[in-house]
Amino acid sequence: MYRFNKDGISVLIVVDKRRRKNNGLYPVKIEVVFKRIQKYFPTGQDVAMDEWDKIFTSSGRNQKFSSIINSFRLVCNAVDQLIFTGRFSFTRLELLLGRVDVTLDDLMNAKMKDLFEEGCINSYYRYRTTLNAIHRFTTDKNISFETVDAGWLKKCEHYWRLEGKCDTTINIYMKTLQSIFKVALNEGYIRESDFPFGKDRYRIPASSSRKLAMSKEQIETIKEWKGDVKTEYWRDLWMFSYLCNGINFRDMLFLKYGNIKGDELSFVRSKTGKTNGHTKVIRAIITPYMRELMARSGNGADGPAETFIFRHAKGGENPSEVTALVRSVIAACNAAMKRLAADIEIEPFSTYSARHSFATILKRNGVDISYISESLGHSSIATTECYLAGYDKEDRKKFAELLI
Repeated sequence: MYRFNKDGISVLIVVDKRRRKNNGLYPVKIEVVFKRIQKYFPTGQDVAMDEWDKIFTSSGRNQKFSSIINSFRLVCNAVDQLIFTGRFSFTRLELLLGRVDVTLDDLMNAKMKDLFEEGCINSYYRYRTTLNAIHRFTTDKNISFETVDAGWLKKCEHYWRLEGKCDTTINIYMKTLQSIFKVALNEGYIRESDFPFGKDRYRIPASSSRKLAMSKEQIETIKEWKGDVKTEYWRDLWMFSYLCNGINFRDMLFLKYGNIKGDELSFVRSKTGKTNGHTKVIRAIITPYMRELMARSGNGADGPAETFIFRHAKGGENPSEVTALVRSVIAACNAAMKRLAADIEIEPFSTYSARHSFATILKRNGVDISYISESLGHSSIATTECYLAGYDKEDRKKFAELLI
């Protein structure tokens, strides 16, 4: 019996005894097994059971045998190709074998499946939100690539503007859509002439320029603000994020007391930890006020190494649960900061403003851009890191004093 096995995927030739045809013959199919799921691909050949018993012997081989083997090899080659690229799925296999016409929805759904399985939940949500936004624009729920040209994209942009979407949101939607077109182009589903983005085609609008950083005076007002207990709690988390090198809330919520060594807190950004070839440790001085924030709105100024500094994470969350937790905390904090901003009569600000404020205030105080880059964990800025030896603890103490 012909059989192919590789990386947990099996391909074999079977006769489908469940479906006897009117002429008394049974269809021969190529069975693909992956994670205990079977999919069947037709060979176009039917056999009687006595013929099936002989067809793989040297005396029983005939024209049907040659056709069946050709189908088997075609499926094996497609499976092997997908395994080589590390992107095997039944959807991609069917697309590669030409069983279905490739649509925008096919590739978007395949991409979302990959992202979800890889634990890239925020990216998964970005693709899902984009696809939902596209489906609000068009009633077609299985969009062909031939449909989407520069004119279609301009109409889609106009529709989203009527919905009240800003340039930044439209920029995110369109860049996500553009990435799917690049996949379609690279995998041969569309031609270069069908690619609708770029010069003399559709131009993606630039993101809105928003003022995200606060002034040092505004930070001081936020720090001293008194009001309801819940808003003060979220203000404390915002202030800790600002003072801790503008740490994002994903990383902050999963900080443990074990991250603290003396008066420094060390961590690795979850955003870059998976993708960089080296681990870049970020260090932040823990100021007395940060200790006060930990005592007041965390699990104490100090604690066991495995205990989370803040009260939200429990440990053992899967990627989906982590994303849901972080999103809910950010939403609650942003809502509280919007109320606080209205009370002190300043422009609304968000959790992301803490990071921008950290960088901007240091820059305004003359701190070298290379130190700011190191503190933020911007390892992609190669021009600053190629000559940067790193700042010592005394520098970090001096610069930390500039924040408040």
